[in-house]
Amino acid sequence: MVTRCTQYLLALCLLVSVPACARGLPDLTGLIDDNFPAVVKINTVERNRTTGGLPPQYQEIPDIFRHLLEPRRQQRPVASMGSGFIVSSDGYVVTNNHVVDGADEVVVTLTDRREYEAKIIGTDTRSDLALLKIDADDLQTIRWGDSEKLKVGEWVVAIGSPFGLDYSASAGIVSAMGRSIPNENRENYVPFIQTDVAINPGNSGGPLFNLKGEVVGINSQIYTRSGGSIGLSFAIPSSVARDVVEQLKEKGRVDRGWLGVAIQDVDRNLAKAMGLGKPNGALVAQVEAGAPADQAGIKVGDIITRFDGRKIMVSGDLPHVVGQTRPGSEVAVDLMREGRQKTVRLTVGALPGDEGEHQAGTSVPSGVGGRLGLIVDEIPETLKQRWGVESGVLVKRVVPGKPGAKAGLRSGDIIAQLGFEEVEDLKDYNKVVEDLPADELLPIRFFRAGQPTFRTIQIDD
Repeated sequence: MVTRCTQYLLALCLLVSVPACARGLPDLTGLIDDNFPAVVKINTVERNRTTGGLPPQYQEIPDIFRHLLEPRRQQRPVASMGSGFIVSSDGYVVTNNHVVDGADEVVVTLTDRREYEAKIIGTDTRSDLALLKIDADDLQTIRWGDSEKLKVGEWVVAIGSPFGLDYSASAGIVSAMGRSIPNENRENYVPFIQTDVAINPGNSGGPLFNLKGEVVGINSQIYTRSGGSIGLSFAIPSSVARDVVEQLKEKGRVDRGWLGVAIQDVDRNLAKAMGLGKPNGALVAQVEAGAPADQAGIKVGDIITRFDGRKIMVSGDLPHVVGQTRPGSEVAVDLMREGRQKTVRLTVGALPGDEGEHQAGTSVPSGVGGRLGLIVDEIPETLKQRWGVESGVLVKRVVPGKPGAKAGLRSGDIIAQLGFEEVEDLKDYNKVVEDLPADELLPIRFFRAGQPTFRTIQIDD
């Protein structure tokens, strides 16, 4: 007679012996075999990274005074690595901007160990994406998928080079969609895909596949307390990446939509006070004078519930949708005003200061950008109003490898001080730059997205 304990043991043995695919778990071997030749390893070198500095107890000293106390800094090459994937058979490669940011040399390694020095076609800091080009033909490519169709709970697979371990695969599920994670400039233009896939340093820029073998995301960030994976990883959706890649390939920069509003979430009490059945939408807290929203008649206190037909559930949804709308498009905006529904039409503006550091298909002639390697211009009135800046010059382009790039400046920054001299306008900037001493660390103050920052810059000539 078979006892109940024996029945349990037999059932357990049968469960263990059943193949994973028969238990409902996906077989990923074919997906990985088919796609790993289109995944690449990326190694970068920054030749002149400044090292040295003050002891930790002095780190709170402002940059403008710090150079007086620091020992002579040394410059040395710094190497880093990441991942990427091939999007065209003639050698276009996608990766993260932070993988190649500041790099003087970028080398792409294929699965068959061939190595190519890559040219940076364009970068986009707001989406953290970069487009590279290698001189090769007949390469295997990935297939783009539609991230808009992803659902929480779906299986996804990452392939990359974590910690330099070539072409490693890891799998998990989609944990959440549309995560809003502001960047260092407090901008929020990417509705991240959250997964529990094991993503580690070196995976950055690598593809995230659905079970059809289509790329639905680009692995970009992890949340960690140890430096390694704890099951919270974030990928840039393919719906964002494809548009960015196309624009970088076409013109070396990304044009984004812009409304000119400051927004906040709607809580339960605000929803009740403003006539909403439940908390949803983006509450307009400020409207910039002359901006597209102002011209369309949007007012402080309006709650935007739909933009161009897409629902706005929380305030973070609005920048995602607006940023993906091409400037010049005419769209309908549904909103609540004093408890009543209203629809306005507006023409979407262009987000200021959104030119990439690298321009597609162009080389930089010797001498362009002057001593700092910066192409600058007067600040448009719209930017002055938006950021509350009265004087300075707007950085239009940063020449790679030059002092401005080494100082960490980006297009869209507003330079207000060089050395110990204030910069009032373009004429003033040219005079100050001409008088700056060479081979000496100097303070530079600039505004990035309205936030003042001090750094140091050194002219080599």
